Amino acid sequence: MSTTRRTLPLSVFIIARNEGDRIAATLRALRDLTDDLIVVDSGSTDDTVAVAERLGARVIHNDWPGYGPQKRFAEEQCRHPWLLNVDADEVVPADLAAEIAALFARGEPDADAFRIRIAEIFPGEGKPHPLAYALSPVRLYRSDKGRYSPSPVHDRVQLVAGARVKRLKGTIHHFSVRSLGDQLAKLNSYTDALADDLDARGEKVSTLRLFVEFPAAFLKAYIGRRHAIRGLYGFMTAMNFAFYRYLRIAKHVERRLVSRARDEGRL
Repeated sequence: MSTTRRTLPLSVFIIARNEGDRIAATLRALRDLTDDLIVVDSGSTDDTVAVAERLGARVIHNDWPGYGPQKRFAEEQCRHPWLLNVDADEVVPADLAAEIAALFARGEPDADAFRIRIAEIFPGEGKPHPLAYALSPVRLYRSDKGRYSPSPVHDRVQLVAGARVKRLKGTIHHFSVRSLGDQLAKLNSYTDALADDLDARGEKVSTLRLFVEFPAAFLKAYIGRRHAIRGLYGFMTAMNFAFYRYLRIAKHVERRLVSRARDEGRL
């Protein structure tokens, strides 16, 4: 694969913070795809930076500005015209890496951007469940045809009008859950950013959502996103997802209540 590393016009970028226990697998799976492997770290206190540098990544520090802005910063550090974004808890398996390399075997790929399926692997699973719910966002794209959205909470690639988009066959393996407690802590932190985003956009969510958000979100995860097929662990992660969705609304409503109390001189 050394020839591929010298010739592929592809940069790979990862944003990370305190991913020392997971990022090694991510980087090892990518080293033969690129000679420009970038990790943008936002202040890790573990060995993330040391692991990334040991495995050949170019590590750059940038204080956390939000998901979209951080990925836009990472895009700007890339040297090649084609970009591949992978998260620090994701692994590109060998078949997908070979599929990506094959796109460039005869020159320029026949599309401007490629959607890649991403499927979660829960603790205790060796590979994605064959019926697992998966998203297929654009992750591989030309830098002149797309950029990440500047939204601090939504990290999606915005493509220029007329961009040609295709879908790859392979699947990124997403090891998103270290444990139920870690997942809930991460989701709780994310709800703060979501509440900030609602405030910034001037949106006002109805308080009626407080009463329906949890059961609706649980059904969305357990049935709609097929957590039910993952057994007991699927039930527990669906409960976490439901609480996360409820907490997003609750924090938004709480802020309005506190603001109203201040305006009325009760605080």
